[in-house]
Amino acid sequence: MAIDSEDRANAMVRALLEADEHRMAALSAVADLALPDGWIGAGFVRDAVWDHLHGRSGAPPAGDTDVLWFDPKAADEAVDRAFEEELGAVLPCFDWSVKNQARMHVRNGDAPYVSVADAMTHWPETATAVAARLVAGGVEISAPLGLDDLFAMRLRPTLSFAGRADPIFRQRLSSKRWLERYPMLTIAQP
Repeated sequence: MAIDSEDRANAMVRALLEADEHRMAALSAVADLALPDGWIGAGFVRDAVWDHLHGRSGAPPAGDTDVLWFDPKAADEAVDRAFEEELGAVLPCFDWSVKNQARMHVRNGDAPYVSVADAMTHWPETATAVAARLVAGGVEISAPLGLDDLFAMRLRPTLSFAGRADPIFRQRLSSKRWLERYPMLTIAQP
């Protein structure tokens, strides 16, 4: 399904999330933490869109719920664990995974990231590089690589990931069973 404008695509993602009580509860819980540059991303948003495009609705998020934030002064992994515990006490039905993106460049062998959006450009797939957060005006979307591949149901490695880590992309494709769960997906090269 091609989307004719980025604004329309953003509005569609916002509407899907705002109509989902489970995702809105998670977004609200993360907003209450007031994390710097705080978002929920990856499968939390991607799967909501793909479920919708496959005619499914109302399913709670599957897998972990990736909370992303950015603060170079709080890059200790223990801080993330404390936020996971806090979120788990509020919404134990979610499998919370909190990661300060200010330290993730080390694990990934990249130059230091400058924001959550910058970190997302280094993720394995373009359709996964999307996040949402709750702000005063409703849901805000961050998609530094755009939303075209997400709505086209196209799995494509990001440019920064392609080549150097193709085996990881292939392993994720298999372990996450995307082609089984979402049979209308296609695989594209960068």
